[in-house]
Amino acid sequence: MYKKFVLAALIFINYTNAQFLEKKNDLEKQEGFFNIYYQPSEDKIFLEVDKLEEEFLYVNSLSSGVGSNDLGLDRGQLGGEQVVLFKKAGNKLLLIQPNLKYRANSDNDLEVKSVEQAFAKSVLFGFEIKEHEGKSYIIDFTPFLLRDAHGVAKKLKDNDQGTYKLDLSKSALYMARTKAFVENNEFEAMLTFNGEAKGNYIRSVSPNSDFVTVVQHHSFIKLPDNQYKPRVFDPRSGSFSISYMDYATPVFEPIQKRYITRHRLEKKNPELPMSEPIEPIIYYLDNGTPEPIRSALLDGASWWNQAFEAIGFKNAFQVKVLPEDADPMDVRYNVIQWVHRSTRGWSYGASVKDPRTGEIIKGHVSLGSLRIRQDFLIAQALMNKPFEKDDDNYEPMLALALARIRQLAAHEVGHTLGFAHNFAASALDRASVMDYPHPQFSVKDGHVDFSKAYETGIGEWDKVTVAYSYSMFSDSINENKALSKILRNAFEEGHQFISDNDARAKGGAHPNAHLWDNGPSAAEELKNVLAVRQAAIENFTSDNIRTGEPFTVLEDVFVPLYFFHRYQTEAVIKVIGGVDYNYAVKGGNQKVVEEVDVAIQNEALKVLLQTIDPKTLMIPENILNLFPPRAYGFNRSRESFKSHNGVTFDPIAAAETASDFTLSLLFHPERANRLLQQAALNSNQLGLEDLIDIILQSTIENPYRSGYEGEVQKIINYNVVKSLIRLSVNKNTSPGVKATTDFKLKRLKTWLERRKKDSFASFLATEINIYFKEPQKYQLFQTPKIPDGSPIGVDCLMN
Repeated sequence: MYKKFVLAALIFINYTNAQFLEKKNDLEKQEGFFNIYYQPSEDKIFLEVDKLEEEFLYVNSLSSGVGSNDLGLDRGQLGGEQVVLFKKAGNKLLLIQPNLKYRANSDNDLEVKSVEQAFAKSVLFGFEIKEHEGKSYIIDFTPFLLRDAHGVAKKLKDNDQGTYKLDLSKSALYMARTKAFVENNEFEAMLTFNGEAKGNYIRSVSPNSDFVTVVQHHSFIKLPDNQYKPRVFDPRSGSFSISYMDYATPVFEPIQKRYITRHRLEKKNPELPMSEPIEPIIYYLDNGTPEPIRSALLDGASWWNQAFEAIGFKNAFQVKVLPEDADPMDVRYNVIQWVHRSTRGWSYGASVKDPRTGEIIKGHVSLGSLRIRQDFLIAQALMNKPFEKDDDNYEPMLALALARIRQLAAHEVGHTLGFAHNFAASALDRASVMDYPHPQFSVKDGHVDFSKAYETGIGEWDKVTVAYSYSMFSDSINENKALSKILRNAFEEGHQFISDNDARAKGGAHPNAHLWDNGPSAAEELKNVLAVRQAAIENFTSDNIRTGEPFTVLEDVFVPLYFFHRYQTEAVIKVIGGVDYNYAVKGGNQKVVEEVDVAIQNEALKVLLQTIDPKTLMIPENILNLFPPRAYGFNRSRESFKSHNGVTFDPIAAAETASDFTLSLLFHPERANRLLQQAALNSNQLGLEDLIDIILQSTIENPYRSGYEGEVQKIINYNVVKSLIRLSVNKNTSPGVKATTDFKLKRLKTWLERRKKDSFASFLATEINIYFKEPQKYQLFQTPKIPDGSPIGVDCLMN
């Protein structure tokens, strides 16, 4: 009797399950990778799962963002890829992410299983089975889509913008861009977050900051076949990489496997030196991009085809305008999106990759639309009286801005092809678009010459990276040896690859790898940059703005000119205590590591002193007379000069900011630690004591001047004292550096106290004395923050 009851119950359950979709009389079906059923009356999506325990790729992203650089929630932002699979567990389907960080690439199933069981996996979601027939299961997919998969609320909270929660009553599926294709499904949902705004970032970009609405995109993607051959990663290659632990590796080989990331590219006729590809790499430009920017982006991105031609591919890399009926979030399209934000921000080159192999499935570039306006502003500041005769004379500035954006398009596309920054490329005649390009100006007949501002076309290093990543080799050729030869030949020609962390100014030490610099000698280029800056300042007049614009605008135009030397200054500072090195490998015949020669360091320091010379930092009085208090409706922004003077312009604060910029980097704890160590190992090297003595002789111990120049000198002198105190109290300063710095400060105090008739010397002596009495309680005067020069927002290694 009991068995009959159970059997009847099972028949009833199966009958009920089989009838679930039949009861929905308003279903709209889309057939594809997974079949989709949409019920408009309840705004629900049901998914038909017919692939249990088959891995596929899941990606979430934002197809509609927040519009703030600082928050980093942009239109088109990718959320990272995950290999997932559906697994049945009782009356549920679980969406599981296996742990691909730890694997066993083995034919022994038990060995593979032992590693799988050793490390945690993640269940991303659980779905109640609504209906099943044979090997197909119907689940309600709506809750999966109507959730904060991208972490919008967390990002707002982490950035102190307020505590927000997803409001389902104000959220809905977005079917216009929910589609099923043979090898992928694309889903979208409009999500509204309810909260009380606490920060200005979210207030500035939301019409009602209590309700923040974005559109979240989800992609289910069929994984590529197993015909792709991963390529071994070499730290010298300029490529990005993936890595994982392979526990099936013999003990005598490295357990961590590293492979480069790249698109799949194969010749139709591999036996020919030049062949079309089986399938080209095609990038599609956002069809909402306006002219003349559209043409510039198409041109710049297309430069990469030059590198593919150099390794025997014909028409392998193409750039087209996105068709009107295509969705940029569709995984089938590599896209270049034109993204709008509230302020100018970083651009990004991201990609969707197969985490198993490193194969790039989709490249996705996001270009900030306001970047071109900053480049236009720089040209406007440096150009000689551009609006003296004609307020419509914008073409010269626009030409420079378009030249820069061609570079930007090539740069960001390069990231999506699998390439990292090469910040050493500028030392060899601007050899890569993967460097950050600073405009190369010169002075000609007293005016700034723009004719060689930016290079056009792909760089020689870029051809090397393409050759390493995408060259095809016949079976008779040892691939690893051929790849090593590509790199060896490049290094013999003078190329060097140095990437992100090694090029940053704070603590960085490499003499050739810098952001936004030019030339083989950082010091020589700083001389040139200072000469360009001086010429442009001498030519600066009210004719650098249009008729009818407030003089407040002229002050803002002057900002990038006044700080024009900032990036080359960073480059020169890195030479001090510098170390030249490569990502060398045994047998690679590259320099491993050596200190920068003392003569080069001394020359760098000599030029660097000009950036803290009052004559360099004084704004001429004829220009000061053009900067009235801010016009009504034109308030200061983060890109404006700061002032201690209330409404009036403050030239002393400008000099204070510029000098502190140099001194804070020069006396960075890690640089000071290196200087102390280098001098200990080599008595001929520039040491920390030498550096402090030279700075003091050039500033505080220099004869005092009077008037405007004297006031600028005083603020520079104060910044010297402040920088030494800041170095001494920093937790990363070594004991030896602290001892040296404190000793120099005490001697300086004694020297200052002897200048009894000098009120500012007395002030500095008192400050040092207060510091030594209670070092931990000593409060430094806050220097006005330098206006944003690099794009605004969170710096990113992909920028």
